[in-house]
Amino acid sequence: MPYAAITYRVTPGHDDEIAEIFAGFQRVDTPTFRGEDGEPAGRLLGTAVFVKDDVMVRVIHYEGDFAAIARHMAAQRGVHLVEERLAPYLARRRDTSSAEGFAAYFRDATMRCVSQLSVDSHPARPARG
Repeated sequence: MPYAAITYRVTPGHDDEIAEIFAGFQRVDTPTFRGEDGEPAGRLLGTAVFVKDDVMVRVIHYEGDFAAIARHMAAQRGVHLVEERLAPYLARRRDTSSAEGFAAYFRDATMRCVSQLSVDSHPARPARG
């Protein structure tokens, strides 16, 4: 099951304020997200947020179509509340108020994945039988 990472450039020195914003995060209404055709396209399995100096990273653990996650997240009230509260701490403002703006930021801020390892692909994994 893959992971993705989204970067945010933030103003240094506000780690505690950013941590407080995410401490009250309103979770998505459902972990299942849908594709453009309305059919189930995957599930959010978990997220984590990390911040250090001028970089914040949101790690997303998911299964399914990653492109559909942005549409799902753009429709979530809790995501917009976090975006509003986070805005003063961003090094560069961006418009995520519309679904299109949110999807564009989500796409542009996604980090390149260079490695993903799991216990399922470990060479020492015992054979099932």
